[in-house]
Amino acid sequence: MLDGGLNLLSLLRIGVDIALVWYVLYKLIMLIRGTKAIQLLKGIFVVLGIWFLSIVFDLRTVQWIMSQAIMWGFLGIIILFQPELRRALEQLGRGSFFSRNNVSEEESLNRTIEAIVKSCNYMAKRRIGALITIERETAMGDYIETGIPIHGRLTSELLTNIFIPNTPLHDGAVIIKQEEIVAAACYLPLSESPFISKELGTRHRAAMGIGEVTDALTIVVSEETGQISCTKNGELHRDLTQDRLMELLHKELESNIKAPTSRSWSWRGKKNG
Repeated sequence: MLDGGLNLLSLLRIGVDIALVWYVLYKLIMLIRGTKAIQLLKGIFVVLGIWFLSIVFDLRTVQWIMSQAIMWGFLGIIILFQPELRRALEQLGRGSFFSRNNVSEEESLNRTIEAIVKSCNYMAKRRIGALITIERETAMGDYIETGIPIHGRLTSELLTNIFIPNTPLHDGAVIIKQEEIVAAACYLPLSESPFISKELGTRHRAAMGIGEVTDALTIVVSEETGQISCTKNGELHRDLTQDRLMELLHKELESNIKAPTSRSWSWRGKKNG
């Protein structure tokens, strides 16, 4: 009985040990993801792979070179990964290394919303037409493929510049996923609803159309009136102020963090016009 208890305790200790190591590795990968360090990490794996093959095929010269590279590699890692290591130590000191990512997700969401609202407000004042679709739970790969890939970090300046008239990308929709402008000049399906006002143009019909087939949130800036509108699930909400647009974006997009499984459209703004 005692041996059984010790074996169970040993297995539990080994399991915790492995889980902790994998968790730390996962957090480190998440920390360096999207930085130049990830490319350097790939290079390290290539060196290790060559070293392993040199042992298998008994390539002594290559094996000696790779052994020297690995021997001095630890110092090289410290030098090359200095910014990432410093950031990891800072997060460890703040206690955020082992915490959930909700804070960073909220910060990312705030940056996204601020960039969209700032850009829409700028374009509305100057009557620059825009069509901006925010991907949510329904994947929009088919519509992304119809446009020009951007894959750029979302900023108000970049978003505004895309819709400047007479530029190659201004015609069509921009599709945003999280904090990234995925593609521009995308074609969206036009709504066939007979209840859409005749005064609304192609942008509004496209915004209504994509809202009928996906759960995407779409913002329209009218070129004729400068009004900002928002659509989802085939519903159109017109003449939104800057504050109202920010409020709606926060309310809808924050639900993806707090309750990812919820598909409800929680706001019901008053329709105008």
